[in-house]
Amino acid sequence: DHWKIDPMTQPASDEHKPFLEESSFALLFPKYREPYLRSVWSQITSALEAYGLACELDLVQGRMTVKTTRKTWDPYIVLKGRDLLKLLARGVAAPQALKVLQDDIACDVIKIGGLVRNKERFVKRRQRIVGPNGSTLKAIELLTECYVLVQGNTVSAMGSYKGLKEVRRIIIDCMNNIHPIYRIKELMIRRELAKDPKLANESWDRFLPKFQKRHLKTSEKTARKNAALERKDAAWGEANDGVNPNSIPIASDAAPAAGASAPPAKKKKVYTPFPPPQQPSKLDLQLASGEYFLKPREKE
Repeated sequence: DHWKIDPMTQPASDEHKPFLEESSFALLFPKYREPYLRSVWSQITSALEAYGLACELDLVQGRMTVKTTRKTWDPYIVLKGRDLLKLLARGVAAPQALKVLQDDIACDVIKIGGLVRNKERFVKRRQRIVGPNGSTLKAIELLTECYVLVQGNTVSAMGSYKGLKEVRRIIIDCMNNIHPIYRIKELMIRRELAKDPKLANESWDRFLPKFQKRHLKTSEKTARKNAALERKDAAWGEANDGVNPNSIPIASDAAPAAGASAPPAKKKKVYTPFPPPQQPSKLDLQLASGEYFLKPREKE
């Protein structure tokens, strides 16, 4: 397999030579993560020492630091250590975050805080990523083969580069008011098409669904609403032996006295999207009747 990534093994002691310069990265973490980081920091330290890295936890300034040592042999591992600290600061558990040190796993921290201005709308769209009982998030993880965590104003993802690209696309589209179910359907179709070797060199555009957002007019929205109410009334009438719910008298509707005529039934107004006609002003009425042209003495 020419695409296989061979793991980088530690060289022998006589072949290893230290780096010329020391590289270090420092990241801040929120206050509420301090107790958890203190409890797992020994585990983080031992895991990084296996790669020749050193780490520090500064509780006074709320900062984590990772840096190379004279024992470091992999020049890229310090960037992996930086990603590890970034995931720990964003709420990822230590056993899961330590997997980012592997060569075939990358991470992506997607910032979603500035994509939606309205706070309530932001919370609703962020909840849309998780879905009812976490079903949408689970579907995204299964289809992209990535670990996804929604935390505050960020979404942390871990997995292959191909999967991370799909996760970022789904998250950004969801915050831009495109429901994740559309992207999930597309990923499911792509997975089935990838199993067919005949379609390996063909375009899949004709198989993928094309969704277009349609803006309804006010009259169309009202027509849909009225149709839904009529269907609801018809279903209620069938369940209650054809009785119209609008014709059932309520407690406030007292029976008319003997000899008294029943009040006339109110006619339902027909909806029209046009505004009502403008009523004539007082000046218009005077012009129409000719009173405007009379002298004050003649008016008296």
